[in-house]
Amino acid sequence: MSAETHMRREIFEIPQAVETLLAEGAPGIAKAADALSALDPHFIISVARGSSDHAATYFKYASELLAGLPVASVGPSVASIYGRKLRLAQSACLAVSQSGKSPDIVRMAEMATQQGALSIALTNHTDSDLAQVSTHALDLHAGAELSVAATKTFVTSAVSAVWLLAEWQKDRAVLDALHALPDALDKAAHLDWSALASEAASHQSLFCLGRGPALAISNEAALKFKETCQLHAESYSSAEVLHGPVSIVDRGFPVIALTAADQAEASLVDVADKIAGKGASVFVTSDTATCATPLPTARTAHPLLDPIALIVSFYAMVERVALARGINPDEPRHLKKVTETV
Repeated sequence: MSAETHMRREIFEIPQAVETLLAEGAPGIAKAADALSALDPHFIISVARGSSDHAATYFKYASELLAGLPVASVGPSVASIYGRKLRLAQSACLAVSQSGKSPDIVRMAEMATQQGALSIALTNHTDSDLAQVSTHALDLHAGAELSVAATKTFVTSAVSAVWLLAEWQKDRAVLDALHALPDALDKAAHLDWSALASEAASHQSLFCLGRGPALAISNEAALKFKETCQLHAESYSSAEVLHGPVSIVDRGFPVIALTAADQAEASLVDVADKIAGKGASVFVTSDTATCATPLPTARTAHPLLDPIALIVSFYAMVERVALARGINPDEPRHLKKVTETV
């Protein structure tokens, strides 16, 4: 198997994809942000699946932290299978789909628009069905993504989401930090997480931990372990893992604890150290741990953006794990690039 996979090439294209997004996406972001300002929504719903849903989870935390506005994930089947209409006046709907083709996502976004929500689509295909039924369609500018495992489109979805919020809220600190992000992502892609890779490759099950915005990254990491490495990985908030799941941890059990340099770091590191004290092989993206093994990190210019850099480092590592296990991460078994669910 060639060591140069589409996935690896696309991971190293992420900084340039974000640079392109920041250079070309401003008009669409500004227009959607102005619409949010004019509406002043009471709440936001998100509609997505898979990696796109993890980007929506990141958006949820960013919205609640930056704008003080709650975001609820709504199951697309409410519209597509059950045919129900939701009371969405004075709300906004964020639908995330790299292809914009999945019928259930399209149907939910369409229903939201019809019910009076300001509907905003994040998609890599602005000519898609999802774009057509949404009030605003924001181009991810990720370019072609050939690997089944989404990397560029996840990152550009997360960047678009937080950029939209920062533009809406006129948060200068986040806006300035966004324009320094490509350099941080380039550094993140080259960090050495081989110690974690070796542990993960030699086990069949592991935990991913996060808290706050980094929980979205933990969710995405667990999914990538499953789809690219055929490993059983579960994602938990560090506030939940000690409430039962920790019981299955035994000596050498791999755990990756993903934290930004924010207010959640101390509590997550404390949990990582406690699990390491039980004999688990715990790796954490912090240099404050006393028992867990620290991983090198590329911090950004704002803690809210740190999780985006973390996932880039993770992607570069997990692609190596897949190859070490003899698996082609570009073509995970049973999967295809566009999954269309009803």
